Amino acid sequence: MAIAWLLAAAGATAEDRAYGSHPAAVAFIATMVDEHGFARDALQQLFSEARHQDSVIRAMERPAERVKPWHEYRQIFVTERRIRDGEKFWRDHAATLERAQRDYGVDPAIVVAIIGVETFYGRITGSFRVLDALATLAFDYPKRSEFFARELEQYLLLTREQRVDPLSLKGSYAGAMGYGQFIPSSYRAYAVDYNGDGNVDIWADPVDAIGSVANYFARHGWQAGAPVVLPAVASEDHDREVVNVLAKPSLAPTELAARGFRPLGDPAPQAPAFPLQLEGSDGEEYWLAYDNFYVITRYNRSHRYAMAVYQLSRELAERMAE
Repeated sequence: MAIAWLLAAAGATAEDRAYGSHPAAVAFIATMVDEHGFARDALQQLFSEARHQDSVIRAMERPAERVKPWHEYRQIFVTERRIRDGEKFWRDHAATLERAQRDYGVDPAIVVAIIGVETFYGRITGSFRVLDALATLAFDYPKRSEFFARELEQYLLLTREQRVDPLSLKGSYAGAMGYGQFIPSSYRAYAVDYNGDGNVDIWADPVDAIGSVANYFARHGWQAGAPVVLPAVASEDHDREVVNVLAKPSLAPTELAARGFRPLGDPAPQAPAFPLQLEGSDGEEYWLAYDNFYVITRYNRSHRYAMAVYQLSRELAERMAE
């Protein structure tokens, strides 16, 4: 079967390859039939319409958070336009954001900043067919094929539950969807029907999206009123082994000091943190990141991403306070 698929693929451009007879897709279809009761013929037809996307592979290999220094990465997301449009989004949905803060304890500025960073407040939600992106990564991206095969499974379950055509939805190159760019497993686990209409829709409904992002943060341990990140100074002989380690903060203030880091500002939080080192436009920047910063990294496992969300949130909060 693998040889037959490769011979067939040789006669088509990479972007034209369908997945109806791809060996991994055939095995995946069998699993979906056996474990979830899907109709084999329907899935075979569906995957005969799914197309390989080389551009998905290229995007996976060069995400901005891995290739850009912090000061360039920041310039993408913390801009006057994103702040101005975020203020408008906040004012347009103030009642929903206030309700979400009461229900979930999550700072509205963080919710708005997440939606702003992810999709420019719902305007840029992705142009890839989700089925194409997930099939490409599940079947033709070996380094993460297991993860994306699970997401493809979750996607088909999601579209069946929501009674949505799997070919109709578009998202990011990694299969993330809607205002908050939830991958399918996150959609099924954390998306909520926040407007009470009986439909969980973060593709087009900002009310559901706001509630879903707040729920995601609450479920991952957001602590209302707790610190997120503070600027810090580092001694010349600071411990470089503990910098930018995205693990749950465990270094107490005394241990941070012993390793050469102390926060700027007084009084300093008496809470565990981990140190960050970022490439600023004027040289290295040092920060101490607390539990809430770690929660932001559960959304995207990048310290640059989490810092962009946090700094955009502070700009938005200041603008709303004017």
